[in-house]
Amino acid sequence: MVVELSQRFDFEAAHTLDRRIDAAPSKRIHGHTYHAEVALRGEPDPHTGMLMDLGYFRRVLADVRELLDHHLLNEVAGLERPTLEGLCAFIAAQLRTALPQLAWVKVWRASGDACTLHLVPRPE
Repeated sequence: MVVELSQRFDFEAAHTLDRRIDAAPSKRIHGHTYHAEVALRGEPDPHTGMLMDLGYFRRVLADVRELLDHHLLNEVAGLERPTLEGLCAFIAAQLRTALPQLAWVKVWRASGDACTLHLVPRPE
């Protein structure tokens, strides 16, 4: 049996972007409420029945949230570009060691913009 286990977290952050379309507002510092969801995939432990203890999962995500929440994303070390795509890659990079079962990371805003980074193939 293969399961996916996911957790969500939110963070408030500001950034600037260098865009070609609608460029002027994006070049000014502006902020968003971001929502992130992180999923693990694998087989539950036969003794515990869990893929991962949710307490540990939440604790690891809280550490990543702390790096992003109420920060200017352009100044976050290791975040190449403060785009949705860049945020997915950054979050995944921060989690890979602690969460080896990492399957995907999704980041979105209420405006409807979203990005999902898939790290392992989806089951067929």
